[in-house]
Amino acid sequence: MKKIIFLFAAFISCFTGKSQALNPVTWTATYKAISATEGEIILQAKIEKGWHTYSQRPTEAGPIPTSFDFKALPANYELNGKTIETDAHEEFVKAFDAKIFVFTDKAEFKQKIKLKGKAGFNVLVKIEYMTCNDMMCLPPKTIELMVKIQ
Repeated sequence: MKKIIFLFAAFISCFTGKSQALNPVTWTATYKAISATEGEIILQAKIEKGWHTYSQRPTEAGPIPTSFDFKALPANYELNGKTIETDAHEEFVKAFDAKIFVFTDKAEFKQKIKLKGKAGFNVLVKIEYMTCNDMMCLPPKTIELMVKIQ
């Protein structure tokens, strides 16, 4: 009887493992103070081998560019300039039959902010991005991260 239960559990776990959604990009958000009144929110993506995600630069070719929406809880800061990205490189992407700016392995984005008062509040960041490999593209995804401004 124990063998039957074990075999049934192993059989079910095989199908459960395969049905999980792909999630080849993991995001983190941190805050770095520059002065008492300024800082930057740093958003980093760790990208699994064989996958890539896209730059903020819009393109006519088709992929959704990475975008950010910053919301304070409450509004204790203001954005200082645009979100900058580092290390995007241009490559030919078969899925879109075009050269597109992409990130592989990792991506980093920084948004400078000016504090309107004291630190000690949270910023909610919504990130919309798209991920592809050489075989397929996943639908665009939106995630939310909370950053403690301290």
